[in-house]
Amino acid sequence: QVQLAESGGGLVQAGGSLRLSCAGSGRALSEYGMDWFRQAPGKEREFVARIGRYDGGTVYAASVKGRFTISRDNAKNTVYLQMNSLKPDDSAIYYCKLTVYDVWGQGTQVTVSS
Repeated sequence: QVQLAESGGGLVQAGGSLRLSCAGSGRALSEYGMDWFRQAPGKEREFVARIGRYDGGTVYAASVKGRFTISRDNAKNTVYLQMNSLKPDDSAIYYCKLTVYDVWGQGTQVTVSS
């Protein structure tokens, strides 16, 4: 059974950067495709990025493409989301998730001030 734990959120000014981490326990995250989602107050949870299980291929939401990068370090059993050029609209709780299973972390808050 896989458990996920996000970290790395915080308060940053617009234009700044943050790197979120999603640490896995129980199973190797290398066995799974991994997603990042986010949810802002009053809004639906939305897809942000995905990294594939086999080839490490990546997919991004249009709103973050070119600014965010998803990656994985199998030795650390961790998936990352590097977020650059942050905007106030990026403020949300960020969650990691297994692509094909309904397994989520607890989320980490990102707040971008203007």
